[in-house]
Amino acid sequence: MSRREGTRPPGRDRRAQTVLPRPGRERVAGDPPSVAVVGGGIAGLAAATALAERGVRVVLHEREPVLGGRVAGWPVDLPDGTPATMSRGFHAFFRQYYNLRGLLRRSDPGLDLLTGLPDYPLRHSDGLCDGFRRVPRTPPFSALGFVALSPSFGPRDLLAMRPAAALPLLDVRTRRVHERLDDVSAHDFLDDLRFPAGARHLAFEVFSRSFFADPRELSAAEMALMFHIYFLGSSEGLLFDVPREPFPRALWDPLAEYLAARGAELRTGTAVEAVRPGPSGGHLVVDAAGARPYDAVVLALDTGGLRGLVDRSPALGDAGWRDRVARLRNAPPFLVSRLWLDRPVASGRPGFLGTSGYGTLDNVSVLSHWEGEAARWAARTGGSVVELHAYALPSTAVRDVEHKRLLDQLHRVYPETREARVLAARHEWRADCPLFAVGGYRDRPTVRTTDPTVVVAGDVVRTGLPVALMERAATSGFLAANALLERWGVRGETLWTVPDRGRSAPLRALARALGPR
Repeated sequence: MSRREGTRPPGRDRRAQTVLPRPGRERVAGDPPSVAVVGGGIAGLAAATALAERGVRVVLHEREPVLGGRVAGWPVDLPDGTPATMSRGFHAFFRQYYNLRGLLRRSDPGLDLLTGLPDYPLRHSDGLCDGFRRVPRTPPFSALGFVALSPSFGPRDLLAMRPAAALPLLDVRTRRVHERLDDVSAHDFLDDLRFPAGARHLAFEVFSRSFFADPRELSAAEMALMFHIYFLGSSEGLLFDVPREPFPRALWDPLAEYLAARGAELRTGTAVEAVRPGPSGGHLVVDAAGARPYDAVVLALDTGGLRGLVDRSPALGDAGWRDRVARLRNAPPFLVSRLWLDRPVASGRPGFLGTSGYGTLDNVSVLSHWEGEAARWAARTGGSVVELHAYALPSTAVRDVEHKRLLDQLHRVYPETREARVLAARHEWRADCPLFAVGGYRDRPTVRTTDPTVVVAGDVVRTGLPVALMERAATSGFLAANALLERWGVRGETLWTVPDRGRSAPLRALARALGPR
């Protein structure tokens, strides 16, 4: 796998880089190999797509009755009988998610089912507000513009900062950032930087909590990589798109049709119990219907699912690999509360708002401002649909208490909702996101394992590329497919990323000259 700067980048960033697959045929020749993809989230769908497009026989096994993994949606009925769609909450489709967007283009070539929100606003309970709409998108002007425009950076704050501590952010090299910063927490890194408290709460901690972790537990390497991907390393900026309709209708149902048209079998509602050695090579994938033989397996599961399947499959991997998988940790629980209100929120409220200082409330989405299903319900009833997120809750949290707390904080953020009646409410509690813990990078799996016919994909996977969150899931899925396709002499998927090092040569030189050694 080689890297080079791309000549026709998929976004506005002319320095986006390509990750080229090994040369090979366009499709498999002769009797096609069979692959079981275990997991129907973004990573599994990406792997299945790349394999099926090249003639591989693909069977995708998904435990849930719907596709999409942590970006899935499912039908619910409101108290008045109205059908609706519930999900695990808001997801931002950033413009630098090149490989995820490439996956979605399979069934939506123009990405017409995504729509942009005009800003990424942030608000602290003390009255400070920030946003990124007016911030230049090209580094380093993006960072300079944010500092100049943000009310959270005062002259005294800037004088108190330790610029030398920030130098690692100017020279983020994807393959080395974890060597330098993985044993430091995001909280301690910002302390050492003496980052202004207001900007810290509004920017860094809002973003770090999007990893479903308290900054005291989050690796500073992941935070630095995030800062590079979304801010200092890419000129795509911090604006993003959202689906015009619920996730199934906008994303996964069309992609499922695309896969089925290419011969892939999608077995939803089918949990894999174990993966065993085949009697004459390959693997047996065991589910409630029995054991089916495959030439190769893609493990595209969430962290808990991967731990459990490996534990139930004693022949998978060597002892060291199995021990590392067993040490993978889940992030703390999170809560998503979706409320159908009997009146609208005030005009001008943003479609999405990141919050800090409002108890456990981390953001508020007004779905009826941008999602078609919610907007149609609001137009029919005169109400609104809002969604509240609380990341990294304590394991001792009492559910009914947290539901009320989020509603109380919504009333603080948008006072007009105090008089609103909640016509329907749905609450989702989950604890299945990976924890990118301090010092945990060395335990995270890579795409390839000691068995060349077993590969791993998902947002917990180490790719060595500047990707995170949903984009890491999509990228790792394509990389997993490419690893298998190499064995069969087939050229895999060409991938794109933001630059894998700091964009400015003078700033990189400064960081190397003055930074820690």
